[in-house]
Amino acid sequence: MNIFYPALALAAGAMLPLQAAVNARLGRAVGGPLWAASISALAVALILALLALAAGKPWPKLSQMAGLPYWAWLGGVCGAVVLSATTAVAPKIGAAGMIALVMVGQVVVAMLLDGTGWLAITVQPLSAQRLIAAALLVAGALLMGWKA
Repeated sequence: MNIFYPALALAAGAMLPLQAAVNARLGRAVGGPLWAASISALAVALILALLALAAGKPWPKLSQMAGLPYWAWLGGVCGAVVLSATTAVAPKIGAAGMIALVMVGQVVVAMLLDGTGWLAITVQPLSAQRLIAAALLVAGALLMGWKA
């Protein structure tokens, strides 16, 4: 079994609470979570562009982007929400509580995408097993200490 992609997903998951904690500290220094998220996003853009160029990937051409559907541009909006929300929330409810709630949000929307095939995702039928797993994640978030 190829473990590269599962390991990469675990590494990405491990980075989210670290990023939230680091950005929360940055936010205290620069005037709030929106500025901290902005600075973080600029650093992300620069690092990824440099990595792409170092890997020999040519700069994208406008003609390559012309025919994209409108929703293909919403990744930046999603990133802005994730960066600013986690930066603001982590110091208030803790990293574990924040991650538990982020996971619930991720799974609920992922199940919606899977079930409908929306945004060009391959359809994965909703099953009792998936519903039980989602319910257990909600229970886990509640047990993690989040209070309504």
